[in-house]
Amino acid sequence: MGHTPVDKNMIFSSRLDIKGIVWRDIEEKPFRKYGVYYENGEYFRLPEAVGRATSDNVYDMYRTVTGGRLRFVSDSPYVAIRAALSRVERIPNMTAIGTLGFDLYADGVYAGAFVPSMTEDAYEAIVRLPDRKKRSFTLHFPLYSNLESLKIGLDADAVLQRSEDYRIEKPIVFYGSSITNGACASRPGMAYPAQVSRLLDANHHNLGFGGSARGEQPMAEHIASMEMSAFVLDYDHNAYDPDYLLATHAPFFRTVREKNPDLPILMLSAPKVMRDTSWQRRFEIIKQTYEQAVAAGDKNVYFLDGAAPLYELGPDYYVDGVHPSDLGFYFMAKAVADILRPIVK
Repeated sequence: MGHTPVDKNMIFSSRLDIKGIVWRDIEEKPFRKYGVYYENGEYFRLPEAVGRATSDNVYDMYRTVTGGRLRFVSDSPYVAIRAALSRVERIPNMTAIGTLGFDLYADGVYAGAFVPSMTEDAYEAIVRLPDRKKRSFTLHFPLYSNLESLKIGLDADAVLQRSEDYRIEKPIVFYGSSITNGACASRPGMAYPAQVSRLLDANHHNLGFGGSARGEQPMAEHIASMEMSAFVLDYDHNAYDPDYLLATHAPFFRTVREKNPDLPILMLSAPKVMRDTSWQRRFEIIKQTYEQAVAAGDKNVYFLDGAAPLYELGPDYYVDGVHPSDLGFYFMAKAVADILRPIVK
């Protein structure tokens, strides 16, 4: 495939002041979006009706684009973005790159971060490559922002082609708390679901809702209706108390399982290294859901103590005593990927 023909009308002024830069909207071919949908001029990761039926907080967050990605192939010596965010969260215990920035991977290797403006919700940024050769790019979307529009800037003479499929194209779906959402990753690609995605070369869909994943049935029914290669159930941290977790965890699992009898389902407990009596009980409730499923003959259900990957360094794996750092997320992702690798097809 040769150079992509460029409409001269696509070459227009940029704050980056790069001669010959061509800007393309991500809704154009051959860009491929993952983890988000686009309709009526906005991006979202959950249908509005599901967000509204679940809770006010989830409805407030259904348009945040955590887990969203853009994939394409190009030999451009740089990749630039022009992003307009309709809502941003500037969170004290997270970096601006994590909450409203983007990061870029080239052939599966981190290539750079797009540093956002600290004062504006629309900005341009660029990542330059060390040389000019054809690469497969993955651009990770912000963890705590709503995306209004996104354009990609490439050299006018660059090839632009469709990316290959993931090795596992049907997504792994993650449902959980702010930890699943990505807090407190330094940049989007370091959230543990994104790291699992790279370790397995698997598509994923992030349904993490900071402070708001409470195992509600409308969410369970929506997830049960999705096409998935696996499901990771990880909302322990957001259950109000052990009694609430006991009342919701097994019913949530059963709702998904009834519609997906052969789906691999992995249950995680909260990554709490220091567990008091309450947190120990929560751990036992999740393990009980797992053990009951196994006793009933379920051969495709799995359990992971969410704290187990973090025991070695304990509190040093956390940013604020609750949310893992990039290193903590790496060990979480590795543990999850090790379980899923032999069972996800």
